[in-house]
Amino acid sequence: MARSTPPRWDRAMQQRLARGEATALGELYDRFASLVHGLAHRVLDDEEAADRITREVFIRVWEDPEAYDPRQGPLRSWLATLTHRLAVQRLRTTEAAALARGGPGTTEDLERKVRGASAAARADYIVTSMPAPLRAALELAYFQRRDYRQTARDLGVTEDEARRRLRLGLQLLATAHDSGQAAAPGRPGHGRTL
Repeated sequence: MARSTPPRWDRAMQQRLARGEATALGELYDRFASLVHGLAHRVLDDEEAADRITREVFIRVWEDPEAYDPRQGPLRSWLATLTHRLAVQRLRTTEAAALARGGPGTTEDLERKVRGASAAARADYIVTSMPAPLRAALELAYFQRRDYRQTARDLGVTEDEARRRLRLGLQLLATAHDSGQAAAPGRPGHGRTL
């Protein structure tokens, strides 16, 4: 899982990439490749396609590091947005080609699939980005089927705190679906996050 980085790190990384430091690209890859690959795989449901998107994302970063503007938000979010955009483009192209060859489905089915994949990828990103206490509460409640009382005991917090963490975590996850419905194509790092 990719860790959050302080804004100073993001700015320094962008500057190092702009100077052509290959070691900076290696550090960036080490830190964010699993995030990029995971998001691409979530959208495309294809390991090889996710590998290609991952390579494409890091090639684009290497070729045009100035495309990322640290004033617009974290590098992590910019990479996630770029990944999402490229993966959705690939999904649309692949599915449209299948439709053109007479494959099953309609254009509406394609758009529904894209919206669903986008919402799922955004939910994954939200869960991996949320603070550890919220993520731990959600994992206990939903993956291990604990109620809020058991979650509170397992986490060593009050029941009120467990309910608060679960409520906030669910509110964050709800934005994945809401954003998936209303998202318009945009350039990464320009006010839109994944």
